[in-house]
Amino acid sequence: MSVNRCMHLFRLRRRMSALTLSSTGALPDSRVCYGSTLRSNQHSPNSLSCIRGISSNSSSSTTPDTSLFVPLAFKADGSVEGSVGAELTQPLDKSELLKVLNRFYKRKEMQKLAADQGLDARLFHQAFISFRKYVLEMNALGAALHIILNDICCGAGHIDDIFPYFMLHAKQIFPMLDCMDDLRKISDLRVPANWYPEARAIQRKVIFHAGPTNSGKTYQAIQRYLTAKSGVYCGPLKLLAHEIFEKTNGMGVMCDLVTGEDRTFMDPEGRPAGHVACTIEMCSVNTPYEVAVIDEIQMIRDTSRGWAWTRALLGLCAEEIHVCGEPAAIEFVRELMYTTGEEMEVHTYKRLTPFSISDSALESLDNLRPGDCIVCFSKNDIYSISRQIEVRGLECAVIYGSLPPGTKLSQAKKFNDPEDPCKILVATDAIGMGLNLSIRRIIFNSLVKPNVNEKGEKHMETISTSQALQIAGRAGRFSSKFTEGEVTTMHRDDLVVLKDILSRAVEPIQTAGLHPTAEQIEMFAYHLPDATLSNLIDIFVSLSRVDGMYFVCNIDDFKFLADMIQHIPLNLRSRYVFCTAPINKKQPFVCTSFLKFARQFSREEPLTFDWVCRHISWPLPAPKNIKDLVHLEAAHDVLDLYLWLSYRFMDMFPDTAGVREIQHVLDDTIQQGVRNITRLIRATDPAAGAAALGRGGGGGAAPPRGRGASNRAPRLGVGQSSSLASRLVKDGLLTPDLLRQLQSEWSQEAAPPRPEGPRKNKKK
Repeated sequence: MSVNRCMHLFRLRRRMSALTLSSTGALPDSRVCYGSTLRSNQHSPNSLSCIRGISSNSSSSTTPDTSLFVPLAFKADGSVEGSVGAELTQPLDKSELLKVLNRFYKRKEMQKLAADQGLDARLFHQAFISFRKYVLEMNALGAALHIILNDICCGAGHIDDIFPYFMLHAKQIFPMLDCMDDLRKISDLRVPANWYPEARAIQRKVIFHAGPTNSGKTYQAIQRYLTAKSGVYCGPLKLLAHEIFEKTNGMGVMCDLVTGEDRTFMDPEGRPAGHVACTIEMCSVNTPYEVAVIDEIQMIRDTSRGWAWTRALLGLCAEEIHVCGEPAAIEFVRELMYTTGEEMEVHTYKRLTPFSISDSALESLDNLRPGDCIVCFSKNDIYSISRQIEVRGLECAVIYGSLPPGTKLSQAKKFNDPEDPCKILVATDAIGMGLNLSIRRIIFNSLVKPNVNEKGEKHMETISTSQALQIAGRAGRFSSKFTEGEVTTMHRDDLVVLKDILSRAVEPIQTAGLHPTAEQIEMFAYHLPDATLSNLIDIFVSLSRVDGMYFVCNIDDFKFLADMIQHIPLNLRSRYVFCTAPINKKQPFVCTSFLKFARQFSREEPLTFDWVCRHISWPLPAPKNIKDLVHLEAAHDVLDLYLWLSYRFMDMFPDTAGVREIQHVLDDTIQQGVRNITRLIRATDPAAGAAALGRGGGGGAAPPRGRGASNRAPRLGVGQSSSLASRLVKDGLLTPDLLRQLQSEWSQEAAPPRPEGPRKNKKK
């Protein structure tokens, strides 16, 4: 061997030794770094541990869910020195090399060293598979690695010498290993009060107005709001924000309206008014106000939207914060205010009109009386019950969540009008907030409703005491013609359950929701530029640390939209904004429209009025059946989505005036359809209609009744098989009530046809 080649080999060995020492020596330094970071966080003067015990995942470094770490494709170093390693030593025997690598993989010491560097068993295995493939398939390895492997194969080296090269490879395919400390700091959510320096710079006065539904608590807060020089009302619904907007302007106080889809400025020149009524997600935490009103504060624990109440409560820059809600939230809000150093004053209110629980269930729709409201937790049940009411010669109004706000108000007005023959209301729990209704008696058709927990898991559960009180409290509303409210159930067995629910105390609120911000996700993306948005969110939640007062809100809807548009080229901020759009993912037409909007946006082609009209096939005809009505509701949601995006990307969604105009026309068309809903139900083909009801963006499967509910299977209709009927009911495509109605219609079809004239006369 020449002298030059020997000297080159010596330099390579020395470089390899230095690499080995630096890599192994980095292990304790990394552990010290993690520990010192943790210690500084734990002893921070802003720590919430002085107020409440910190939860387990904040008392030590959070262990990430490594199943979320997606390995990147390995990119070979272009500066590899050809076959220098083979020239200095000899070509490697692949079969012997495979044995060496497998021995390395099985060494417990290597697995432990890798775990200290952040590679748990899952990541270690994935990294080894990639490393082995690289070593065995590359035509030319780096000289240093080639020499090390050759020495080991020849018995002149130790198998542990592979570790530094293995870790270099692992950090290339798992880049988060090198920035785990930074990622943990970004996702540390333990002190959210410090996110709002403007609010912390002033001493706010917090007044809690506590009371049940119909106690006047919000009225008292609004009175103070009206007398202030400037103020903001933050409500959970567009209907509530619109109601306060109209009342404030009606009192001679100029007030603007801000919702996700609407901006209404009262000043002709567009200057902002001193007062604003908004949905809570839209409130500004940078604008100073004299008075702020936060309505329905108990929703701070909502698994999907709770973050908005947390943000408003901690971040609003107002001299006075008036909080309205259930007494069950008093102690928790007081505790949150301790973390900001602000005191809280509590005003309690009693219900203005009494309500009582009936001694008997309704049992039959023949027992309905004027002022009754039947509450269902399934749109299917609404269709079925409204049809049965119409058969009895009665008129009813219908309200459910997916109806446009204008249609809801129209149906509420129809029900409240003493001159209108409509005296019965069939509704979902959408009536719990935002509508003033003259209800004498609330009748629960069921006590079980679909629910989504913090983990995004869907299940059926009995309504809580808080939910039952919120709905039952709509009966006998103050200033309505009914001075006393009443509540009962449709089925006898459910009445016992309802009495038990209403006899319990409302569970005190213990946690508030949080949600990662666009800025936090952008910082994550800086460290993980090749990760998808959905993956970034998953890793963020996995690493996030919250104390016992908070939880991270459910992000399934966000991830659903992120995955849907992942293939579309968008910058991260735009992608994040699109994924926060409030859409109903159960509606295929809405999801398809969302995808087309994002694709058109990515091409930098403005979505014009003509484009939107072509997309929704405008003008849309009046509905002929339930399926048509469901499609009109979806089209209205698509126009809502356009308006929502137009206030985030004004240049790309420019034609808001035209879209808003056709949306008003569409609202009128939907109102017409809802007024004739029983005719639409009759016109719906039984088989196709059942499927439409099951898919129609409403409640999905009809929930079973509460404890003690009857388990009898519905009787079969004419010419129907028992297996088909049972399967339709089981899959949620039919409810038992709807099936019985279909049985009746099938029986009539099987009988000789009757003249149409007498039937019309009977209806009259």
